[in-house]
Amino acid sequence: MVYGLEHTAIAAKDSKVLADWYVDTFGCKVVYDNGKGTYFVAFENGDMLEIIKATEERCEDKETTAGIRHIALAVSSESFDELVKVLKAEPRVTEVHDVSVNDKGLKTYWFRDIEDNFMHLIYRPTPLV
Repeated sequence: MVYGLEHTAIAAKDSKVLADWYVDTFGCKVVYDNGKGTYFVAFENGDMLEIIKATEERCEDKETTAGIRHIALAVSSESFDELVKVLKAEPRVTEVHDVSVNDKGLKTYWFRDIEDNFMHLIYRPTPLV
């Protein structure tokens, strides 16, 4: 039985720069470095991103293009507001949708990271599971 996602991989033009950015911006920890451009960075709860060297250019990428569309980063209510400030101040980050808060207190902020990967921050007052 599958009990979870072990990691999600991102192919990056500069895998070292992107791995360092996730460490510096979100407090990730590099838990694996193969010395050849592949890094695993782990969040506080153990969820991981594998960041590898891209060998091809990115194809057209829209919110509704088939395939995996975004990675959602779960944060606390307090961290949400602080990270939005950090992301808005980062010139290499592109805002996709500004902060949205629904009537149940769910907060989202959609952005593209420094390598143009579609991401969003999410604070969910009541977890789905």
